[in-house]
Amino acid sequence: MNKNIDLSSYVLSDDEEFMNPNQRAYFRAKLIAWKNDILREARETLENLAAESANHPDLADRASSETDRSIELRARDRQRKLISKIDAALRRIDDGTYGYCEETGEPIGLRRLDARPIATLSIEAQERHERREKVYRDE
Repeated sequence: MNKNIDLSSYVLSDDEEFMNPNQRAYFRAKLIAWKNDILREARETLENLAAESANHPDLADRASSETDRSIELRARDRQRKLISKIDAALRRIDDGTYGYCEETGEPIGLRRLDARPIATLSIEAQERHERREKVYRDE
């Protein structure tokens, strides 16, 4: 299958070799579509913020507008960080490490990757990581 895989027709299968060309193309297309959605939303946000930048004579309206703007900008910052994770996942597809746990080297699993295509840890490694984090937080 080529790099321009149709996400609507391809079905991931555990019966295939893990991270075969079809799966890599599937995840590449999924990641690129996700990134494009985020970038489109960011453009819409900028357009809305620019259009909304009119001064509000009422202090309550101005405060509400500033709060909305602040929330939106924080959300965009999270999206910016997400884009860098998507870009890192695309690089891992290119270098052949995508889909493998960065801690154990074992396959992450298709269902996990389908649900969270930027995952870098298997479920077991992620759970260990979260338990260690909780221990450090509780101390």
